[in-house]
Amino acid sequence: MPEITAPGLVIDGTTQAGYEGEALDPKFPPAPVVSLTVAPGQEVARGLSIAANDVTVRGLSIYGFWTRDRATQTTPPSDIFISAKAPPIDASPDTPPLSVFRLEEAEVAPQGVIIEQNWLGLPPNEEMPDQLSAFGVTVFNGVNAVIRNNRIENHEGSAIITGFRADGLQVSENAILTNGLAGMPDAIRLDGSVAGAQITSNLICGNDGSGIYLFKPDGSVQIRDNAIQYNGRRFERAAVYVMGSDHQVIDNFIGYQPGPGITVAAYPASHRNLLRSNTFADLDGLSIDLNTQGNTEVRDFQKGDGPNPPRNSHNRRPETGNGAINAPQFDSYTFPASGSAVTVTGRADPGAEIDLYQVIEAEFPFSPLTELLGTVQADGDGVFTASLEVPAGSRVSAIATDPTYGTSEPAAVATVQAADGTTPVLPMPTPTPPSCAPPEPPPVVEPPPPEPIILEVPRQIHFALDRYNISPESALVLDQIAAVMLEQPFLILELHGHTDPRGGSAYNLALSERRSLAARDYLLRKGVPAERMRIVPFGLTQRLSDESSRVAYARDRRVEFVFKDTRGLEIIFRDQDNDLQLE
Repeated sequence: MPEITAPGLVIDGTTQAGYEGEALDPKFPPAPVVSLTVAPGQEVARGLSIAANDVTVRGLSIYGFWTRDRATQTTPPSDIFISAKAPPIDASPDTPPLSVFRLEEAEVAPQGVIIEQNWLGLPPNEEMPDQLSAFGVTVFNGVNAVIRNNRIENHEGSAIITGFRADGLQVSENAILTNGLAGMPDAIRLDGSVAGAQITSNLICGNDGSGIYLFKPDGSVQIRDNAIQYNGRRFERAAVYVMGSDHQVIDNFIGYQPGPGITVAAYPASHRNLLRSNTFADLDGLSIDLNTQGNTEVRDFQKGDGPNPPRNSHNRRPETGNGAINAPQFDSYTFPASGSAVTVTGRADPGAEIDLYQVIEAEFPFSPLTELLGTVQADGDGVFTASLEVPAGSRVSAIATDPTYGTSEPAAVATVQAADGTTPVLPMPTPTPPSCAPPEPPPVVEPPPPEPIILEVPRQIHFALDRYNISPESALVLDQIAAVMLEQPFLILELHGHTDPRGGSAYNLALSERRSLAARDYLLRKGVPAERMRIVPFGLTQRLSDESSRVAYARDRRVEFVFKDTRGLEIIFRDQDNDLQLE
């Protein structure tokens, strides 16, 4: 596609007949009536390439833009690519030197580009396209770009990615769902110069990696008022991974993540990051994890390294995220209540502001920070005292913030006891997991409560030796699973991949993951949301029997379906071997 070089151009699909202009939620704009896509079997790298100032793209469906993998690929294929004089997709001996593209000259970069009310990666019929787009919006070299009120779904890589420059980028009120399916897994990945960038009020859900990953950015970013949930579907990563200094992560809900809530890197140096007023739920790790330079394995740049000990040397400050600011330490693991209030005391870095939280989940000694109760300040000796209005049986934690260094990891949990020294057991609130689906119109009539349901579902599908493709017989089984998942919208599905015992452990682990991915991708195409599925490869570790026959090996080569959050449904699992594939 030719570059858009006319300043002030407006491409507006909302003016076309048939467009319904009202949206129940600005993050989910109405279905477009104008589409831009690739002819079947063709390879087109970019949908719209914007190289002029003040261009607006509104109300379009753009999907299917990609290229095959190349060793020389230089800039990402995308639905929308923002850059003046962008380097070509493919490097070659004839490619001009980098200086020709004038990347260092900020005045050359397109300014004020607006991308709004589009469906990116998604056709108007909401079905998953046969050919996924590679990336959603790439801001390779742009200033003050605005990406707002878009649905950005079904990309092989990130929904939004930056390159050389994206200063002043504003990403607001978008639904960023089911991205990173086969490449860069993070929903939003910021790199390069991003000074003054803001990511606000977005729904970031069901993506395969982190919700937001800041990779060695230049400049500070504000991340505020987002719902970041059910990410890490393929890789166990922190919901928000922060590199660099002076970022603000404020007032977000972060939950349902197979990793920490927020991780701050130790390398490159990452300090003065303010991580406040966020709430967390159902994490596999700390709400806030400050990495240390002693932990530099791959997982430490994906998840985190766990709780840090109290700082015992000033030398630890440059070696730890946020200057190794100490987590608050309560004076006791229990505090007696007085009526409906309790006074808690503890120590932190002198002068630090202490945010007190109530925690609901039962993990110990650390639990996700559920509800902010209040803020107090430590005195010059680091002593703090807080009076909290919580009942006996409650559990509390805290974080500390010093503007010089940033925000700390959470304190170990303390329990509020009754005046007589007992610990009442408070009723656990019924969890209501958040939804990632578009809002439904309000019902005219409240439907009657559903009748008790008994479901009979197949337990597994099978695969041929060393294969991970879905056979026609297995597809019939997966159709049954898809029907159950679509009929029961609260069910969560784990896909456990297995192999027979022959071959090496690493090979079989990778093969079991590919089998789980194949089943997951089939269900995605049937309309099952990504945030309700999780891939769990087991390799050769869980055989069904010790036999060494062809039939036993064929039964080992399987993906098993494990349902979570059944909410009282009676599910009868049925072993089936209609798709068994003998050698």
